[in-house]
Amino acid sequence: MNPGRVMRQGLLVALLLGTCAAASAQEATARQPEPNTRVPKGVQRYAPTGFPDRIVASPAQDAATGFSVAWRTDTKVDAPVLEIVVAGDSPDMGEPRRVTAISTLLKTENGSAHHHRVDVDGLQANTLYAWRVQGDRTWSAWHHTRTAAATTSPLTLLYFGDTQNKNVSLTTRVVREAMRHAPDARLALYAGDLVSGGDGEDDNEWGEWFEANEVLPTSLVVAPAPGNHEYFEEFEDTPQERRVLGAHWPVTFALPGNGVTQAKKTTYWFDYQDVRVVVIDGTSALDLGTAKAQAAWLDQALGSNPHRWSIVMTHQPFFSPRGGRDNVALRKHLLPVIRKHKVDLVLQGHDHVYGRLKSPPPVFVVSVTGAKQYRLSDEARKTMQPVAEDTQLFQVLRFDGPRLRYEARTATGRLYDAFDLVDEGGKGKQLVERTEGRIDERACTRAETLKGRADRCWE
Repeated sequence: MNPGRVMRQGLLVALLLGTCAAASAQEATARQPEPNTRVPKGVQRYAPTGFPDRIVASPAQDAATGFSVAWRTDTKVDAPVLEIVVAGDSPDMGEPRRVTAISTLLKTENGSAHHHRVDVDGLQANTLYAWRVQGDRTWSAWHHTRTAAATTSPLTLLYFGDTQNKNVSLTTRVVREAMRHAPDARLALYAGDLVSGGDGEDDNEWGEWFEANEVLPTSLVVAPAPGNHEYFEEFEDTPQERRVLGAHWPVTFALPGNGVTQAKKTTYWFDYQDVRVVVIDGTSALDLGTAKAQAAWLDQALGSNPHRWSIVMTHQPFFSPRGGRDNVALRKHLLPVIRKHKVDLVLQGHDHVYGRLKSPPPVFVVSVTGAKQYRLSDEARKTMQPVAEDTQLFQVLRFDGPRLRYEARTATGRLYDAFDLVDEGGKGKQLVERTEGRIDERACTRAETLKGRADRCWE
């Protein structure tokens, strides 16, 4: 045999084997479970500085006349100010109003920080304001927030289920897609478990949540519900555990202080144009025994609603689409109040699937934005339609007079669920299904996760 030919064949086989080995190694590396944050062990990515960060605006009780802002700096900054002025086309927008912040110390794995809060009131409705916040001899950018308009004006808002895990890696793309689909959105609702928490990386996770959301928290006003992962488990002298609210929640958002006494920091309500939004705390109701007190408070908040529309947002679902979960206390105490006041929408998270209950009103929806994906129960497949597994989603809600238009879209913007609620006056509100353009039902095709868990579809 020709020695040169043998050598060429040997080189070809070696090349092919090397290519296959490299491809296998690359595939093995690519399929390893991804860490919850991108911050390597021992690296400090989100330490506070004199520059303002984690800036987020939230609605006042009356979103037409005010909003609140929270932000973070290092501890050299104490009681900084927010400057606000009616936005103008010239860089010279006139003399701004100055409001002094209240500062709170928070110690984390990234060091000590001051979290600041300003409540801005006395604003004009439907007016674009420019505002910025102070740091250590420096300022944030000027941000724009438009106050709520008259009740008859159209409103677009965004609703996100749990973000929770791998926020920068996989939540970022969903938030960007949502803002592309709803550039006119004024308000963003988050149904709890914004971060995972309880793993010694809480501050890194909050840093990633803000990085993933990019300009959204300063372009829209943000209203979150607390999830169970915003709490942590604390053991007393006995083996019994109890839920304790994490230290980040009360200082990260500047929320209305009108909640029920037993859950003052985690329940609230506000009015945005023709919508009253009421946020309840499912974790406190289920684990801390506040369901009855929250129900009485919810009855008052809904009973005084002068607007056409009402939304209740909570983390844990009233009707769970995941197997093994049954939130009895919510249905016993809070569900009768919701039905009594004919709430239009109940927006929920927690179960990391998508599901809409078949029998409204009200319309009960569970959704998920982040990477963690569970599996649907057999009961959910019978009682909910549509449902989805293994799907990152965002929701766009458009209110226009007597019509509410709801859309659930996937991370790539494809339409997954859509319906209208139409107020027909004395006949009540009717649900009109919109099936055109929806993609087919999505189901998990993996037997187990990369960590070998068969009860989940993705970590």
